[in-house]
Amino acid sequence: MALKATIFKVDLQLTDMDRHYYENHLLTIARHPSETDERMMVRILAFALNATENLEFTKGLSADDEPSIWGKSLSGEIETWIDVGLPDEKVIRKASGRAVQVVIYTYGGNAADIWWEQIKTKLNRFNNVTVINLPEINSQALAQLATRTMQLNCTIEDGQVWIGDTLHTLEITPISLKQSL
Repeated sequence: MALKATIFKVDLQLTDMDRHYYENHLLTIARHPSETDERMMVRILAFALNATENLEFTKGLSADDEPSIWGKSLSGEIETWIDVGLPDEKVIRKASGRAVQVVIYTYGGNAADIWWEQIKTKLNRFNNVTVINLPEINSQALAQLATRTMQLNCTIEDGQVWIGDTLHTLEITPISLKQSL
């Protein structure tokens, strides 16, 4: 018998002063049985950092040809392709050809550093790819906020992120490894 996804409900109150985006998002997230709290919470943070009206979670780990999050235009074109983790160059190449903008959020400390050293020169040819690393201490602290029902407040200003629930607030400084042109 296959394990089923665990459903999480998130009330995300977002104040993004860098993009002048202020919105409340009610999110339903299906966490794949093999997904950790850390990865799921990085997906939520990635959503917050790129939030728009048309951004949505995909099947993620359950589908090989979909990112973690995407934003599509009204005509169905992929405007934003957001992946979480350490995708290989083939996946990034495919995403770069399918989407207007590709954003990859890495985490995991040493593993992310090794991945970046191996792939950074290969990514130079992709003008629409951005790579952002989350320090391991931040992604692990983010995982501690995970509960089945979450009320999260997220404020973004000058590239700094403050995210938390009613009891805890984390300050996160995403590190830009590559910016799209």
